[in-house]
Amino acid sequence: MPNHILVADDDPHIREVICFALEKAGLSSDAVADGAAVLRRFAEKGADLIVLDVGMPEMDGLEVCRQLRRSSNVPILFLSARDEEIDRILGLEMGGDDYVTKPFSPRELVARVHAVLRRLGPAKVAEADAGPFSHGLLKLSSGQRLAWFGDSEVRLTAIEFAMLESLTARPAHVLTRGQLLGGRPNIHVSDRTIDSHIRNIRAKFAAAGGSDVVETVHGVGFRLGRCGA
Repeated sequence: MPNHILVADDDPHIREVICFALEKAGLSSDAVADGAAVLRRFAEKGADLIVLDVGMPEMDGLEVCRQLRRSSNVPILFLSARDEEIDRILGLEMGGDDYVTKPFSPRELVARVHAVLRRLGPAKVAEADAGPFSHGLLKLSSGQRLAWFGDSEVRLTAIEFAMLESLTARPAHVLTRGQLLGGRPNIHVSDRTIDSHIRNIRAKFAAAGGSDVVETVHGVGFRLGRCGA
């Protein structure tokens, strides 16, 4: 079964271009024109990833993301006409997994969709056979895509989980920003975007009582912290 992508944009031409590009790449797609329709369609049919326009009328993409994150970790790729850094950071800190600005290349958008989906692929699920990873009070289940600190579940987005999983795979090593995202040279992700995801991870674990889950090694990258051990 191909991965199913829900596309939300108030411009019918953009919806058509994105859906055509996705389906040409072997993905299935469904399109809606406003934020309320995103919530209805996702509740009815679900999705493996949502391409979500920020600037939709009535309910914008940021509010849609806020509501979705109350109950779902579905990957979200924001689409926006605004290229201000603060807008990108805000979208990522609210739980988005990536951010593409208009005008955009359909091929780049599809590549970014694939990059996010690969982090949730069968290889990750297969790691469940090894059992949950534990380090101090941190526990990670790759098969279930769940994280805990002590007795508290910590809800992470797809990319946040993938980054933390990279750290737990090599707990004694310092990873560069490129290694945190799998070192994919064809997908450009800025250092600020990665740092924003790291801030999100730290904030979520801090709320659960874990202030030392990710350590910064200045000039190099990040490593797994003591995690309350």
